[in-house]
Amino acid sequence: MSDLRDRQDLRERQLAHLTRPGSRPALVVVDVQRDFADPDRLTEYGLTPAALSALDQAVTRIRDLVDAARAAEVPVVWVELGSDPARPWRSSNWLRGGDYDAPMGPDEPCVLGTSGAEWYRMRPAEGEPRVVKRAYSGFLGTDLRERLRAAGCDWLTVVGLTSECCVYATAQDAVQLDWPVVVPRDATAAYDLDVHAAALVQLGLNVAVLGDTDEVVDLWKKAAQ
Repeated sequence: MSDLRDRQDLRERQLAHLTRPGSRPALVVVDVQRDFADPDRLTEYGLTPAALSALDQAVTRIRDLVDAARAAEVPVVWVELGSDPARPWRSSNWLRGGDYDAPMGPDEPCVLGTSGAEWYRMRPAEGEPRVVKRAYSGFLGTDLRERLRAAGCDWLTVVGLTSECCVYATAQDAVQLDWPVVVPRDATAAYDLDVHAAALVQLGLNVAVLGDTDEVVDLWKKAAQ
């Protein structure tokens, strides 16, 4: 019981920091693109009906957060994969297929200029920043850090796909770069329910405060008061 109270007290202190006067949050949306989110493009991954349902619900909640962020004047930053055939990710080639020097294959996701790279069921509004990455983290080899600093953002909500991969990598880099991070459990997903559950455990242990969409919106409102 004492341990539970300690965790609750810690969480209250963490959230109080996020809603202090002058706090400026941002919403970072990661990889909700057709090749990662459209069920018609995910057949080779063998998602179960339950995993497909969870993915659909997560995309809906992410869209809800985008709408709420705009209404609350919280900056929305879009991080998207842009695979470039002229610059294949060689270590990924090696990891997935064993051939470091292989050219980019036809099944590579989110190739620049293709429909698979398009945002799915949501899209950036005019003036909202878009950051194109070529690997997992939205910070690696991009100007995401500089954009967030220039906007004066001092804590981040990270959402998107998938929880164990690009969301985790982006959130982990954010906290290592000194931003407090909140990850809503219902606004991210993986292609396997057990993998997603494990990702949330890892995020909660080392990277982020976990919550849900409604709680994040409430935090934004308190920060704006």
